[in-house]
Amino acid sequence: MWSTVLKKFEKHPAQQKVIKILFERGFQVNDEGKVTSGSIEIPHTQLAKEAGVDRRVVDATTDTILTDELLTNIFQNVKSIPFLRDVAPSLGLGVIIITPDDAANVGILSNVSKVISDHGLSIRQAVSDDPYFNNEAKLTIITDAKIPGELVSDILDLQGVKGVSIY
Repeated sequence: MWSTVLKKFEKHPAQQKVIKILFERGFQVNDEGKVTSGSIEIPHTQLAKEAGVDRRVVDATTDTILTDELLTNIFQNVKSIPFLRDVAPSLGLGVIIITPDDAANVGILSNVSKVISDHGLSIRQAVSDDPYFNNEAKLTIITDAKIPGELVSDILDLQGVKGVSIY
């Protein structure tokens, strides 16, 4: 899917920078071409600064989105989520970050969730980096309690898991 989106901007690398920020942050583009997060409008000048492009590039990107059915569907419906990783310890939750051998391998999340369940923990959130955005994609799992040491060993024994961090 992501390669299809990027292909629509292949002749416009500056617009590709903008589209990546929009998607990574879960920003929407409304019918008027305004970038929003829910009902909060994000100034095009701020997006341009973040992407390292001119504001007019953001304007052109939103215009392109609104003239393409697939892009309009994606960017009017994408949503951001609160990622609990950095606040989980303050909330008494556990954090496990799994580094896979290859993020494209099938079954890593399934196998890890089974091990977590076997240890009596409940998963509150699971967020996987998209390999298209991140060369070293990781799987972050937030659990309802701190992580016991033996759980780390059991996850490290799983096929496809290269490393595990907890905090």
